[in-house]
Amino acid sequence: MKKNMGTIDKVIRIAIAAIVALLYFTNVISGTVAIIAGILATIFLLTSVISFCPLYAPFGISTCKANKQKA
Repeated sequence: MKKNMGTIDKVIRIAIAAIVALLYFTNVISGTVAIIAGILATIFLLTSVISFCPLYAPFGISTCKANKQKA
């Protein structure tokens, strides 16, 4: 897998996952909403750790500076 996520992208995803966790543990969200948000937060964390987003690949999107080509 070729990295396609930059630092800012990873930080935003980790922050969203942390917010979801905070909302869950303070009982702001529960039930089906908590399950769906938890699954999305887990995916965000996983993609941040491996620096690869499978949804970016088919569209050729890359937020990683190392992968951007100079014009």
